Amino acid sequence: MKKLYIPLVLFIGIGLNLNAQEAPAKKACKEKRGDKYAFNYSFDKAIDSYTRTKHLSTEGQRKLAESYRSINQNIKSEEAYSVLVAKPNGILPEDYYNYAMVLKSNGKFDESGKWMDKFAALKPADLRVKDYAANKTEFSSLSKDDGKYKINTLTVNTDADDFGTCYYKNKIVFASTGANPKWTQKKYNLNGKPFLDMYVSEIENGQLKAPEKFGKNLNGKLHDGPASFNKDGTYMAFTRNNYDLKRKERVNKVQICFSTLKDGEWTAPEPFALNNKDYSVGHPCLTANGNTMYFTSDMPGGFGGADIYRISKDEKGAWGKAENLGDKINTEGDELYPFYEEKNGVLFFSSNGRFGLGGLDIFSCAVNGSKFGTVRNAGAPLNTSSDDFALIVDENLKTGYFSSNRNGGNGADDIYSVDLLKLDIGKKIEGFAKDNKGSVIPQTAIVLFDNRGQAIDSLTTKGDGAYTFLADSDKYYKLTGKKENYNDGETAVTTFGKEYIIKADVTLLQKEEPIAEKIKVGADLGKILALNAIYFDYKKFNIRPDAAIELDQIVKVMNEYPEMVVQLSAHTDCRASKAFNQKLSEKRAATTAGYVKKRITKPSRIYGKGYGETQLVSGCACEGKVVSNCSDEEFQKDRRSEFIIIKKIDMPLLTDKAGVSKK
Repeated sequence: MKKLYIPLVLFIGIGLNLNAQEAPAKKACKEKRGDKYAFNYSFDKAIDSYTRTKHLSTEGQRKLAESYRSINQNIKSEEAYSVLVAKPNGILPEDYYNYAMVLKSNGKFDESGKWMDKFAALKPADLRVKDYAANKTEFSSLSKDDGKYKINTLTVNTDADDFGTCYYKNKIVFASTGANPKWTQKKYNLNGKPFLDMYVSEIENGQLKAPEKFGKNLNGKLHDGPASFNKDGTYMAFTRNNYDLKRKERVNKVQICFSTLKDGEWTAPEPFALNNKDYSVGHPCLTANGNTMYFTSDMPGGFGGADIYRISKDEKGAWGKAENLGDKINTEGDELYPFYEEKNGVLFFSSNGRFGLGGLDIFSCAVNGSKFGTVRNAGAPLNTSSDDFALIVDENLKTGYFSSNRNGGNGADDIYSVDLLKLDIGKKIEGFAKDNKGSVIPQTAIVLFDNRGQAIDSLTTKGDGAYTFLADSDKYYKLTGKKENYNDGETAVTTFGKEYIIKADVTLLQKEEPIAEKIKVGADLGKILALNAIYFDYKKFNIRPDAAIELDQIVKVMNEYPEMVVQLSAHTDCRASKAFNQKLSEKRAATTAGYVKKRITKPSRIYGKGYGETQLVSGCACEGKVVSNCSDEEFQKDRRSEFIIIKKIDMPLLTDKAGVSKK
C-alpha cells in the first residue's frame, strides 16, 4: 500500500469488465485491450497487449511507459518514454517530468536534468519546478555518503512486501503480504501477491523477531495496514481498503479505521469521518495522546497527487477540520507516510514531488505549531534512486526504521533499521522575553533577523513570555524585543554546534519614565546627551586614552544630575575561547564601572556586566563551518562597553548668563 490507489480486481472471483473504459474507435484492438488491462492494474497483461500493437497511439505509448514504471521495470519504462517524447503530437508537460524521474531512477542524472529543464520551461509555477530550481545544485552532496547514517538489514524480511513500521509499546507493527500461499487465496493485480495484513514483532538487538499476525479481528479479506498507535498502545489508527464498493468498481480507495483496546481485545474497526469512496485517506500517524493525527489523502482541494494533512479532536472527542500542511510540505506529486516525532517537533515524510535522488525520498522538517522549517532531503544512504519511505525515529532522534525497494533486498519492499548519526533538521531557537531582574515579560513583540538584517519571523509572546523560532543550522541570527514602557532588547544568536535547541533570551529594561535621551542643558536647549560606547584593545581590559575622554563626559553629566543611573554592558570579539571571552568582558565591565565610580557621587549609580562574545555587532564569525577573515578594524566594533540611562532624571533649575531661569 505504498501508494493510495489500490486495485481490487482479483485473480479469482472477479473477471474483467471489458466495458469499463471507452476507447477511441481509431485504436487498434490490442491497444484497446491493453487500456482495459491497465485500467484494472493488470500491468503485465497491459504491457503484453501494448507491445503486440504495431502502431501505438501517443496515449497508448504513454500507458505502456506508465505500466512498466508501475511494476518497477524502469529500464523498459525509460525506453517507452523515449519513444513517447519523440512523437510529434499529443505530448504533455507531465510526460517530460515522468521521463526525467525514470531517468533519475536509472542513474542517468544529467540526462534527467535536461528533461526536467524542459518541464520547468513549460510549467515554471509548478511547486516541483520551484523545489528543483532551489535544490538541484545540492545533488552531489545529497548523493554522497558522508557518514550521516548506518543502515542495517533486518532478518525479518522475506520475498514478500514488508514495509510501513510503527512503534507499539516496546514492539514494532508493520504491514506485509507474507501469508502462506494457497491456490484459493485472493490476490491483487498490481503484483499478484496476497493482500496486506498487519504483523507485530519483538525487538531484539535492533532486529525484529518472529512476527505474528496483529489483532485477530482487524486483518480482513483485503488490505490492512500500515498502522499507528497512541503512546499507551490502547488506541490505534490503520489503513485498510474501503469495503463499501460495488462489483463494477475496479479501483477501491483506501480509508482509515480506528480501534480501541478493551479487556485485552481490539474493538471492531470504526471508520474515520473523512473516509470517502471517491478519494483515499491513509497512512495515519497519531500523536502520543491520540488526539491529533497526520495522514495522507488525495481529497479535492489539495495541491495535486496525495497531500499530507493534520487533524485534531475537539473537547468532545470528535475530529475537527482537516488542515492541509501547505506548499512548504506538499507538491503536485505524492507526499506520503507522515511521521511526527512529538518530543522534538520534527515531521518526517516521503515524496516523489520534491528534488531527490529518485523515486520516493525521505524528507524532514522542524515543526513549531502551524509553522514548518526548511524541508530537507535526508540524503544518501538513507535515500537512493529507488523508493525509500516510511521512516520512524525514536524520541532521541538516534535510531529508527524505514522501508525501501532498493537493490539487495529480499523482496520488492523491505524493512531496514537505521542509526541516525548526523541528522540535520535545522535548529530551534527558544527563549523568554525578560526584564533585567529575570522576570518574564508577556505580550512582547519578538523578531528574528538573519545575518543580513532581514526579518524572517516574528511573534508576540503570551503570558509566559516564551517564544520559539525555527532556524537553519550554522548561521548567525539576531533577536529583538519590543514592548511599551520598556527599552528595546537585542540578542545575537548562532546556530553552530550539535545542539538542536538553542537557548537565547531577550532582556528588556523597564522605563520608570521615558528615558531622557534629549536633555536641555544650559543655554544650549538643543544639545543631545549621547553616552557613546568605548573600545578596548585585543585581549585587553585597560581604559585607553580615547575611552577615558568618553568616560569623563559620562562622569561630568552624572555629577550634574545626581539622580541619574547608568547601566553598562561589556563585550568582546569572537576570537579566543568563549570561556576566556566571558571572563575578559567581565573585567572590562569592572574597569569601566570602576573608572566612573571613582569620579561620581553615589558610585552605586553605575553598574553592569560582561556578555563575552554573545552579542557581536560586526558579523565576524570565528566558529562553525564559515570562519570570517575580518580585519582588526572590523573586530574592533565588538570590543566595547555600552551605556544606557535607566532612571528618571530630576532636572534642576538652570540659569543662563542673563540670569533667566530655565528648566
